Amino acid sequence: VIEQVGSEPVGGLTPREVSRVITPGTVMEPGMLSDTRHNYLLALAPEPDRQGGGWAAVGLAYVDITTGEFAATQLDGEGATLTVVEELARLEPREVLLPAAWSERGVTLPAGAHLTPVPDYRFEQGFARQMLLDHFQVSTLDGFGLHEAPLAVRASGAILAYLQDTQRGALAQLTAIRTYTTSHFMTLDSATRRNLELTETIREGSKRGSLLDVLDRTVTPMGGRLLRTWIGQPLLDRARLEARLDAVEALAGSGTARAAVREKLRHVSDLERLVNRLLVGRAGPRDLQALAASLRAVPALKDVIAPAEALGSLADALDSCEDCADLIERALVDDAPATLSAPGAFRPGYSPELDQVMASSRNAKDWVANLEETERQRTGIKSLKVGYNKVFGYYLEVSRANAEKVPDDYIRKQTLVNAERYITPDLKEYESLILNADERLLEIEQRLFREMCDQVLARSEALLRTARALAHLDVFASLAEVAARENYTRPQLSDDDVLDIRDGRHPVVERTLRGERFVPNDTHFDDKERLHIITGPNMAGKSTIIRQVALVVLMAQIGSFVPAREATIGLADRIFTRIGAQDEIHAGQSTFMVEMVELALILTHATSRSLIILDEIGRGTSTYDGMAIARAVVEHIHNNPRLRARTLFATHYHELTELANI
Repeated sequence: VIEQVGSEPVGGLTPREVSRVITPGTVMEPGMLSDTRHNYLLALAPEPDRQGGGWAAVGLAYVDITTGEFAATQLDGEGATLTVVEELARLEPREVLLPAAWSERGVTLPAGAHLTPVPDYRFEQGFARQMLLDHFQVSTLDGFGLHEAPLAVRASGAILAYLQDTQRGALAQLTAIRTYTTSHFMTLDSATRRNLELTETIREGSKRGSLLDVLDRTVTPMGGRLLRTWIGQPLLDRARLEARLDAVEALAGSGTARAAVREKLRHVSDLERLVNRLLVGRAGPRDLQALAASLRAVPALKDVIAPAEALGSLADALDSCEDCADLIERALVDDAPATLSAPGAFRPGYSPELDQVMASSRNAKDWVANLEETERQRTGIKSLKVGYNKVFGYYLEVSRANAEKVPDDYIRKQTLVNAERYITPDLKEYESLILNADERLLEIEQRLFREMCDQVLARSEALLRTARALAHLDVFASLAEVAARENYTRPQLSDDDVLDIRDGRHPVVERTLRGERFVPNDTHFDDKERLHIITGPNMAGKSTIIRQVALVVLMAQIGSFVPAREATIGLADRIFTRIGAQDEIHAGQSTFMVEMVELALILTHATSRSLIILDEIGRGTSTYDGMAIARAVVEHIHNNPRLRARTLFATHYHELTELANI
């Protein structure tokens, strides 16, 4: 995007500069973005292992410049490469930055992600650290938790340098960086996300038919994005989960409060992105009006949720910023234009300077409007006309037949075939007043708008805090609405690895069976019962029940009520799935090879706190070989003292049921 940077020509040309480079990860235009999906720009700073072929550790940083979210982590240890792949699957970035030296080594990116090679020096420790220090105007990075994460510093600094290059330094919306560790939430590999159809279906790739489709009753874009994040990032912290469940229960138990919250939230726009458009100078009058309308809904929301103790922290975080809303409503007309390309956005009485110029312009326009009748009476020329065009400005047009009646003070301006056009000194003066007034009005309004934006931005931290609180409230109300409508129950969470579900149902299948009854079923695991083998004919529901259990556990660990009469759930550190047949021919892997690779990953990384669901293991080869593989997997999971994970094993090999007698 190239913009003019001066009004005076240089060498006959008006000076222009590149103001912005639009890339997949730096799009800010609302029409090019999904309201309910983040648009992440991500950077990877790898450190090679001793052999130089893989990654011993990786720094990962990501940013959404439309919301100001900026986060980083460092992934170390033997599974660093795998964890990076899992984080990429969770975040679904639109653009990934990688040092040029690494970009040709074959990095696996999620579908839709664009790889951008960046000069290696942008990832150097000294350069990256200085970028962060300069941007945040601090003398140390310890306050951000980056003192023991040098690779995270490198990735974060590279992102800032890239944004500075492409966005002309417009980084005011990045006010802090959050460090995190993947050990705080459940890691879901790409196969599990795909097989459980968490946010989109396998066959059509659409939201309809996914878990997100069932749970998403949010009414704001911010809430929609947050719910998608929660589904992809289940928690391992029981205290945080109980706090979420308390909030959902407070709204699920009061239909009146829930309805009031959802109704008020419908008047809330995307505050996160509105504030960030203000911060980068791309907001218009209508954006400010949307912000004011959103703030007006906050006091009523606080009144509704204040009695609920579980929602007290949200009520405290909500700030109606009445000074901002009052200023916007006092300044802008009701039907303000989308942009300030022409005057007319401000109310009369807001600015005496603006009112004075408008009054002068209005008087001049009234004088010109009456000029035609005045001159007809003065000259006796009944056909005289007053006109205007962009080339010649205002003029008096007289036909050739009346040429002898033209007064002496008329000055010829243009000759036509059948008429002459004139101007008078008075008309020239009023023309100048009118044309200069429009330019002056626009100049004043643009200055007033910038000043108003600055006053609003003085409360940017409070506005963003309110936006995030509203997003959480929207998600809680959405989960409560689903719980109330679908007859879900609050799960009892446990630090043990017990899993006891009574009358459980599959949330997605149940939704599609409108008018038909979903037959509920029980699932139980304890210290002794660790593995269930499920057999039966095709269409008997084997895949349904194993996915159902996985979804119930995942729903509980995002803070949602679950489709069951009762549920006691020991928190799972991971959920693993091996379902369906698919090949990776482009990677040289057959259907059987894909199955074995995924199975090896599960058996290597699962623990006794994990939940494993396996469907038709061994079917990609001959019958007896497949049965041998299936039996070996069952015995390994059950007998390995390190593993013994809670496992649901669906199979056509009914012979495996004999294992129960051994």
